Amino acid sequence: MIQLQENTSLKPFNSFGIHVLAKQFCTVSSLNEMQELLEWNKINNYPLLVLGGGSNLLFTKNYDGLVLQNLLKGISLEKEDESYYYVKAMAGENWHQLVTYCVHKQYQGIENMSLIPGNVGASPMQNIGAYGVEIKDVFESLEAIQISDGSIVTFNNTACKFGYRESIFKHELRNQFIILSVVLKLRKTPKYNTSYGNIEEELINMNVQEPNIQSISEAVIRIRQRKLPDPSKIGNAGSFFKNPIIPTALYNQLKKDYKDMPGFAVSATALTKVPAAWLIEQTGWKGFRTGDAGCYPLQPLVLVNYGTATGAEIYNLSTQIIEKVQASFRILLEREVNIY
Repeated sequence: MIQLQENTSLKPFNSFGIHVLAKQFCTVSSLNEMQELLEWNKINNYPLLVLGGGSNLLFTKNYDGLVLQNLLKGISLEKEDESYYYVKAMAGENWHQLVTYCVHKQYQGIENMSLIPGNVGASPMQNIGAYGVEIKDVFESLEAIQISDGSIVTFNNTACKFGYRESIFKHELRNQFIILSVVLKLRKTPKYNTSYGNIEEELINMNVQEPNIQSISEAVIRIRQRKLPDPSKIGNAGSFFKNPIIPTALYNQLKKDYKDMPGFAVSATALTKVPAAWLIEQTGWKGFRTGDAGCYPLQPLVLVNYGTATGAEIYNLSTQIIEKVQASFRILLEREVNIY
C-alpha cells in the first residue's frame, strides 16, 4: 500500500545535501507499489522524478511534482555458462554494495567501478564508468516499466544505445521508463584492466605482485578515497562535468600553446578526450570557494557544498567554470549531473 507524503524535504535524499521540498514524495519497494503509484499519478498528473541514490543530481529549486524513491532490492545469480556469470540486481540496490558482492563471489568485471556513488538503477542510464571500464562493457540487459501504461519491457545492450555517460534513457526515452533491474555479464576467467589512472602504481604501493579482483577493487577504493570527498561529510555528486571529446585537430592546435595538455585518442575517430579536471585547474578554479559552494581542492572535477550552499549557488559556480574554460580553450564543458 503506497503512502504519499506532502511537502517533504529532499535534503536526506540527495548527496549534495540541498534542502528543497517535494510537493509529493513516495517510496516504493515492490513492483505492485510501483504500478499502484503510477496509476495514482495518471489521475493526479504530477511531473514525476524517479530518485535512486540521489548522487547524480542538483536541486536548484523545490520540486513541484511527485518524487518516487525506488527501493526495489535483491541480488541473485540468474544463470551461468562456461565463460560468464549473469548477475541480476534490483534498481534500488546500492552500486558499491553490488560491486562488493561480486568481488566477494569472484565475479570479474566491475571491480574498477568500486565506490561509485548511487544505486544500480541509475548505472545504465548514465553508462557509469571509472578507470577504463563502463557499464556497457559488462551489461547484458535490463527490465523497465513503461510509465504511460505499466508494461514491462526488456532492453538488451544494443537497445540502450550506450555512449560516453549516455544512454537512450537520457535522450529518446527520457522520462518514459523506470528501470526495475539490471543483469550484468561477469567473467569467470579474469581479464583485468589496470592500465588506467594510477591503479598499477597503487598496486605496487600495496605490494601486490599478482593482481586479483580484490586487490584491484581495494586499489580503486584507496585512490578514490584520497581524491574524492565523502558525500556524508561534504556534499557533492562526484564528477560534475564530463571529460570533453574534441576534434583532434583542435587538440593539436591547443597542444602548441599548452605543451603539457593531456589527451587520449578516441579509437577509430578523429577525436580526442581531454580531462576536464586539467582544464578547470588551468583556469584557476581548483580549491575556489564562494560562501559554501566550492571546487574541491584535491579534484577540480568535483563541485562541493561545504554546508549551506543552495543548488542555485552551485549551479552558478558551474556556469562560471564553463564560461572561463570556453573562453580560454574554445572547449565547451558539459555537466554530467542532472539539474532540477
